[in-house]
Amino acid sequence: MKKLHIIFAALLIFCLQANAQTAGSPPAPVKITSVEGITEYRLANGLSVLLFPDQSKPKITVNITYLVGSRLEGYGETGMAHLLEHMQFKGSKNHTNIPQEMTSHGANTNASTWLDRTNYFESFMANDENLKWALDLESDRMLNSFIAQKDLSSEFSVVRNEFEMGENYPSSILQERIISTAFLWHNYGKSTIGSKEDIEKVPAENLQVFYKKYYQPDNAVLLVAGNIDEEKTLARVNDYFGKLPKPTRVLQQAYTVEPAQDGERFTELRRTGDVQTVACGYHICAGSHADFVALDLLAEVLTNEPSGRLYKVLVETKKASQLSGSPWALYDPGYLYFSADVLKEKSLSDARHILLSMLDSLKYNPVTTAEVDRARNKRLKDFDQAYNSTEDVCLALSEYIAQGDWRLAFLYRDRVEKATAEDVNRVIKDYIKPSNRTVGVFIPETKPDNANMPGRPDLAKLMQNYKGQKKLEEAEKFDPTPDNIDARTKTGTIPGGAKYALLSKTTRGGAVSFNLTLRIGSKASLSNKTKVAELTGNLLMKGTASQTAAQINDALDKLKAQVTAYSNGQDVIVQGQTVHKNLADVLKVIEDILKHPSFPQGEFDKVVQQSLDQIDQQKSDPQSISAIHYSRLLSPYPADDFRYTMTFDEQTAAVKAVKLDDVKKFYADYYNSANATVAVVGDFDDAGVTKQLTAMLQNWNSAIKYERAASVFFDVPAKSEKINTPEKANANLLAGYNIEMRNDDPDYAELMLSNFMLGGGFLNSRLAERIRQKEGVSYGVGSWIDANEQDKTGTFGSYAIYNPENSEKLINAYKEELNRMVDKGFTQEELKDARDGYLQERKLGRSNDQSLANRLQDNLFLGRTMQFSKKIDDKISSATLDGVNTVARRWIKPAKISYIQAGDFEGKKTKVKEEHSPY
Repeated sequence: MKKLHIIFAALLIFCLQANAQTAGSPPAPVKITSVEGITEYRLANGLSVLLFPDQSKPKITVNITYLVGSRLEGYGETGMAHLLEHMQFKGSKNHTNIPQEMTSHGANTNASTWLDRTNYFESFMANDENLKWALDLESDRMLNSFIAQKDLSSEFSVVRNEFEMGENYPSSILQERIISTAFLWHNYGKSTIGSKEDIEKVPAENLQVFYKKYYQPDNAVLLVAGNIDEEKTLARVNDYFGKLPKPTRVLQQAYTVEPAQDGERFTELRRTGDVQTVACGYHICAGSHADFVALDLLAEVLTNEPSGRLYKVLVETKKASQLSGSPWALYDPGYLYFSADVLKEKSLSDARHILLSMLDSLKYNPVTTAEVDRARNKRLKDFDQAYNSTEDVCLALSEYIAQGDWRLAFLYRDRVEKATAEDVNRVIKDYIKPSNRTVGVFIPETKPDNANMPGRPDLAKLMQNYKGQKKLEEAEKFDPTPDNIDARTKTGTIPGGAKYALLSKTTRGGAVSFNLTLRIGSKASLSNKTKVAELTGNLLMKGTASQTAAQINDALDKLKAQVTAYSNGQDVIVQGQTVHKNLADVLKVIEDILKHPSFPQGEFDKVVQQSLDQIDQQKSDPQSISAIHYSRLLSPYPADDFRYTMTFDEQTAAVKAVKLDDVKKFYADYYNSANATVAVVGDFDDAGVTKQLTAMLQNWNSAIKYERAASVFFDVPAKSEKINTPEKANANLLAGYNIEMRNDDPDYAELMLSNFMLGGGFLNSRLAERIRQKEGVSYGVGSWIDANEQDKTGTFGSYAIYNPENSEKLINAYKEELNRMVDKGFTQEELKDARDGYLQERKLGRSNDQSLANRLQDNLFLGRTMQFSKKIDDKISSATLDGVNTVARRWIKPAKISYIQAGDFEGKKTKVKEEHSPY
């Protein structure tokens, strides 16, 4: 009997322990739905979890979206959602130095805030340690971020710097004025960056209240995508997030509704600038509404280059130099916005009349099926290309989550596939009305014709039983180590001298990337031909003997291909991506633009006009001005050298001097494939691609042969220069000097590692920690090392973006940090974190197919393999603290640094004029 009591007692204790263990564990997640490879789960505390396995790359992305943006800010709280985004990097209970952790885990990370949402993401090499870290970080800062007054005080000026960056661009300010005039009551009328006064004055206690209200499990969606095991990852997510308590507060949905606009409105902005802008916008439905897709296609029909209706009447006729237009897909009814840049010497009144007349004429001149088909192909291509990248999907879904349901992404695609010209013409009649427009003056009407916004759809009903389409096929696990890349890469030489590198592997969606470089001319033959070479490259895709620019664009859209072509120095570069089944046809298009360009006069005129417009826009931009002065100081090539840095006026004169015949002759004399290199990475057939590349590039010669122009090392004395740019609230610093180094130098790897710790890493690099994190002087600050691959020429450089009033404080802090590095060196802890993070960052770079294609074709030209990268990795892995500090002191010389600053250092106030209807 005694033995039975003992057994019973033991069983009782076991049961109690088991019950206690069960009670202490969070309940199992509930599966909600699964669409096209993405599965949604719900934790007991209300957190939504999306899992998206993709084994094709050794990478994981963790993205958490909070359903709070500037739409939910109250009186005196403008910019609070964005300010809180910044504060989330200042530390939490279990993660006191987040920037350092980001670096040590080699994570590509960032965050963003907009009208309806805030999101944070980390992308990193796929392993258990990194995933556990990311989940622990996001679960901890969901509820336990410090949001301390001391951190807020230093971050005020950082966010103000970001505010002032936008103040430098009149077109951005004009958009803010138009939107704020259009939305009288709804918070969409307020800029997400907020009021400078609110940003600077908000106390930490207010921010904490906002944080505790919205940063809760039931107001967030966590997405984990990439090389994951779904079952294990779900369990791990539940371990970290499931323990967070379910909030007791109930979020009240915002209920403000913007009334129908009852007349055309007008706002005027006057401030310093070099390019005029005319813009207008219309209230439209919510992004989840069925009408949105038709409005999106309408924007493409109107603004497509070169087929869009507005493009033809504004840009082709030279009434405007640039054109843009797009609808905002938002939670509540949003906005459709159009903008056109007009050169100073052109008539802004004419451009405005043409813009508004074309929009008003749409109801009398309906869009055609052909126009809608073209727009549909473009949108579907963009969707497919994004869907082929797990990381892109992960980030893009934040926007659909903000609209109310992540599955809206796929419903958007479905709706695009089904949309008709009739749908587009119907929304024109419903929304594109003068009374619904903001751009002009108030005009009374006897019988107002107002646009009434449809209510927001019932998403639960809309998405009920939605299954989506067939998910993309899984891809292989590809290990991006130098050894594996070399083992999988096939190289060869084409008759005539061109070389190719092919790395075939299965990829998500059958994606394939390519990079082709032609090498042309010599130092002597390219003398005084910088702009003709540039314009020739820019015109390659503007028409061939058999296709117009519009036909080329349409063909690439149908083939789901993204292709760019341009010229830079002695290089002519064509790069892009498509999918397996379309690669052969895309290569045919590329062969056509390379071998048979027609250089139409009309397209030449447009490219010249656009070049002049871009030059004019840069004339008052601090960043562009400092870059020009910096380049002219450190690279003082003679004026007849093709590497000479022209002033803005010299650029304008050089562009205007180029004639179409010059372009045609340049192409005939210089373009050839004798020294071309091409690399293809992704899902393709080796034999077929080799045959096509051979046909494209074999024995293509030109009268003027290629001879590499060696880079020159200039030992430039240190100089400081301040350029005043009136009424530009944000300043730009470039600082640096030339170093006589090639990237195979024995010190190169350790110098790169030193720079990573000084200013090349994330927010915990020394420059960022001191200048941004501690003192809040600069929104962005960092440094770089650049060493040539063939000549002993390189630079050590730094940059900062800041308020002009902080110029002296910035320079002093920068110099103190450089001197501290030289005097005291780095620490062992810094070296460990930087070494691990930098190696992971390099490996992640090799997992990007476009970057890898670029690297492989460069290796062909240099006669290298990926073993060169491996040697650098090995040197980084074995770097010692003494070695790194010795190398840093040997190469980084504070006394040699030149400082170039551009900004409004005289403190002139910006003059703004706004006018509204008297009613």
